Amino acid sequence: MTRKILVTGASIAGNTVAALLGRRGADVTVVERAPAFRDGGQNVDVRGVGREVLRRLGLEQAALGCGTGEQGTAWVHEDGSEAARFDADEIDGDGPTAEMEILRGDLARLLHDATGNEVAFRYDDHIVAIDEQEQMAVVTFASGTIERYDAVVIAEGVGSTTRDIIFADENVPRWMNMIIAYFTIPRTPDDNRMWRWFNAPGKRSVSLRPDHQGTTRAMLCLSKEPGGEQEWDSERQRAFLRDRFSDAGWETPRVLAAMHDADDFYFDVLRQVRMPRWSKGRVVLTGDAAWCATPLAGVGTTLAVTGSYVLAEELTRRDTVAQAFSAYEKQMRPIVEDGQRIPKIAPRLMHPKTRLGIRLLHGTLGLASLPPIRNAAVKLLGGEGVEVDLSRYS
Repeated sequence: MTRKILVTGASIAGNTVAALLGRRGADVTVVERAPAFRDGGQNVDVRGVGREVLRRLGLEQAALGCGTGEQGTAWVHEDGSEAARFDADEIDGDGPTAEMEILRGDLARLLHDATGNEVAFRYDDHIVAIDEQEQMAVVTFASGTIERYDAVVIAEGVGSTTRDIIFADENVPRWMNMIIAYFTIPRTPDDNRMWRWFNAPGKRSVSLRPDHQGTTRAMLCLSKEPGGEQEWDSERQRAFLRDRFSDAGWETPRVLAAMHDADDFYFDVLRQVRMPRWSKGRVVLTGDAAWCATPLAGVGTTLAVTGSYVLAEELTRRDTVAQAFSAYEKQMRPIVEDGQRIPKIAPRLMHPKTRLGIRLLHGTLGLASLPPIRNAAVKLLGGEGVEVDLSRYS
């Protein structure tokens, strides 16, 4: 019997699981709170097993073809000169800049389009209640519609409201003591194809990254203990950043000026999602809603596409939804726990408080970037990582 499945969240994880389930013959609907597909977003990268998932979907070359064009990562002084530089084409494998660097919206669009005509999308709506019955989940939408499904997949992201309805009080977040803001700014002739990272005293950093759209992606980071800033409205958040970064130097005045008019401003206080379980009855979590590792881990998109692939395969192969959810969690727990293993001191190390600390950081990175030890240093910093064996799904 064809399973009827609802996916909530139409970004990377949600579109991946929807595309795969649709191809396997499931009756799939994706519900998205936004009124239309959401383009935009900052750089993400896909590494290791995540690349294999895109390859199996037939999307690897397309994803490489619409990459950002980032050629490496450079830590810079206030005058713009480089303290350390890691060119992507001089590193064996993926370094700070991966081979597959792509904007979030571009990857989500590729995955959305991969659903073809096999998946239905319901925009400008969201789940308000799920009633678990013996043979189905009865879902009530904000629009007033009531539908019945064999399974519900929550792929809404770190702040998932549907997760909080079904798994109330089960998420015990691990706060990473880092505030981060992303937005797009106009490109200038001085912007190059490197990810340029500037450290300012006071545990602050400013980053500029290239894209393929004729603009530049800006990022502001501040290492501090959380104070509920994620709940503020965007105007208060922008005012907070202007106050904290007003004397940072380098390209910061340009970034702050452009922030005022940025229509894709995104602000968050970084925290990992820590769930004791990822499923309950006929409802299952995937992507950041299940295990957000934060951008500090560098594996968020890889985990999103890999987890969605494993979940879709298990739902296709197992006789019952419960069996599929159990097998999915067994496969994904090791890679997720490995990805979440970020020392809370890591943000502090990359965001020194004093100018002396910044000099020490630059000295360490400069040494690590030297040709004789560059590859070894990148492997040491990145680690080997735990990966899912996809051969069982061949």
